[in-house]
Amino acid sequence: MRIWDISVKKLCRQHLLGEHRELHAIWSIITQGKIGYSHHPETLRWQGKLKALYARHEALVDEMVRRGYHHASDLDRRLATGLRVQRSFIDTLRQQRAIVRAKKCACRI
Repeated sequence: MRIWDISVKKLCRQHLLGEHRELHAIWSIITQGKIGYSHHPETLRWQGKLKALYARHEALVDEMVRRGYHHASDLDRRLATGLRVQRSFIDTLRQQRAIVRAKKCACRI
């Protein structure tokens, strides 16, 4: 489970769509009080930052649409509370880039 802090424009198809799916999972866990993965570090770093998570979702959606994908899973903007900017990181941006490079995917890192 991961929400990258890398620009969505640099993500390959696999990472773009995978992150979108995982973002919805984190959103559901936080907004609906679900138990599964509620203590996962990636979920915890978004607690109190749903405005920032919503903004990341919108960036992902914009990129998906730009690439020709159809999007039909909007988030409820009314639930986007808390901080607008994510400043907590599990891995630094430099580390995230290295992780993605090591995957040898089509990401433009």
